[in-house]
Amino acid sequence: MALVKTVATTPFAGQKPGTSGLRKKVAVFVQPHYLENFVQSVFDSIGDTTGKTLALGGDGRYFNRTAIQIILRMAAAAGFSRVMVGRGGILSTPAASCVIRKYKTFGGIILSASHNPGGPNEDFGIKYNIPAGGPAPEAITEAIYARSLAIDSYRTVESEDIDLDRLGIVRIGEMEVEVFDPVVDYADLMETLVDFDAIRALFASGFRMRFDAMNAVTGPYAHEILERRLGAAVGTVMNGIPLEDFGGGHPDPNLVHAHDLVAALAGPDAPDFGAASDGDGDRNMILGRDFYVTPSDSLAVLAANAPLCPGYKRGLAGIARSMPTSAAADRVAAKLGIPCFETPTGWKFFGTLLDSGKATLCGEESFGTGSDHVREKDGLWAVLMWLNVLACRRESVADIVTAHWREFGRNVYSRHDYEGIESAAAEGLMDRLRGLSLAGTVLDGRTVAVFDDFAYTDPVDGSVSTKQGIRVLFSDGARIVYRLSGTGTQGATLRVYIERYEDDPTRHALDPQVALADLITTARTLAEIEARTGRTEPTVIT
Repeated sequence: MALVKTVATTPFAGQKPGTSGLRKKVAVFVQPHYLENFVQSVFDSIGDTTGKTLALGGDGRYFNRTAIQIILRMAAAAGFSRVMVGRGGILSTPAASCVIRKYKTFGGIILSASHNPGGPNEDFGIKYNIPAGGPAPEAITEAIYARSLAIDSYRTVESEDIDLDRLGIVRIGEMEVEVFDPVVDYADLMETLVDFDAIRALFASGFRMRFDAMNAVTGPYAHEILERRLGAAVGTVMNGIPLEDFGGGHPDPNLVHAHDLVAALAGPDAPDFGAASDGDGDRNMILGRDFYVTPSDSLAVLAANAPLCPGYKRGLAGIARSMPTSAAADRVAAKLGIPCFETPTGWKFFGTLLDSGKATLCGEESFGTGSDHVREKDGLWAVLMWLNVLACRRESVADIVTAHWREFGRNVYSRHDYEGIESAAAEGLMDRLRGLSLAGTVLDGRTVAVFDDFAYTDPVDGSVSTKQGIRVLFSDGARIVYRLSGTGTQGATLRVYIERYEDDPTRHALDPQVALADLITTARTLAEIEARTGRTEPTVIT
């Protein structure tokens, strides 16, 4: 029996989990006691852990393996009877949710900074997911933070590191550690949701695709599902080996960071379909030949075509989207006669809607799409849903999306990110906007119908979330949204969302930056972006 050791410690400032857990530079996490303090704060805040099972794994980034060994010893000291660890320390975020739900564990710890860069000088992250499989709600994250401010000791046991690459069961004291295949359970779940036979037939017909795993966690999942189970050609998966520094790249599936994939999908000889996923596998980007599908449109198209997929033949109970996501999904919901819920950004806000059966599909404009099969956004699932739709309709990606616009109209939409802004400047910009009173005024020829700081009351549990983004809603249906992102580790990221509805099919093909040019100018001028941040252009436009 391993001897539990109590180690004296003192609190660290700033261990407050954001929308997706605690994210800091590796140099912060490797400080003595830093990770241990946070893990102990989690264990102290989630109830009695004695005799419980915990899921554990991450995206394979630098410090992942070391952190797992530390957490295993602390889990043994906390009285867990079993920890399920993905082989090699690998477990994508959606697969972790799958495992938590399938094996009814007492939640799980996921080690990831998602789409942020990895490596000794880059980012690391950790979050706790609850037994339902989703991110911890604010009540739990606030409890974790409160505990981190008062912690004076943590508990661990002394033991040798376990071999994370060997499948099987070992023990740390009285606790059983099962190293399991991180792919099988997730792949099996996918076979119940989409029509693998139809997709196999699509590939057999000569259909070609490229999937960029960005040297991140989704590589093993994509190799197994796309190339082995579905018969896509070997080489379909690009950058399929998870690396601690993601090959020096930025594992964010957008038009800038997935540039090799974007280039591969250009020209008459390009593959028919392209997709990418991010560091921990919960985000996705969808491309056709010379055609980019915005995440907002992707959610709407999948919702409209969901009954083509076996897992959704019953139809949808409802759709949920984050507030900054375009209203394209609202138009689908209206035609289907189902509700569309508008929530704050952060997947945890979808959890109660999914658990209560109020929503089936959900999505965020930040390249996240998912359904009630897990309680996380799921990048590879979205890719498989698209493949199922393509297999049934036998049309190109571009034809499917443009047909959708003809039926529902197009919500022309763009997001402008200003990354790495000085935090004080970003907060000052937002505080000034909050102090304005614009309802009823005219900005550049448009009348402001609503000007507010978005607040949300959960329709299931009644919880209230405030200061979720400043909205400028115009009487003609156009809108501008300003929001500070909570996913970075250095400085602040200002996200500006610009949208207007276009029902004229002859204007659907316009470049969004052209179609939204006047609103973009209004957005920059209103917020005094250049004067307050020194930025003349966004870092990334999507």
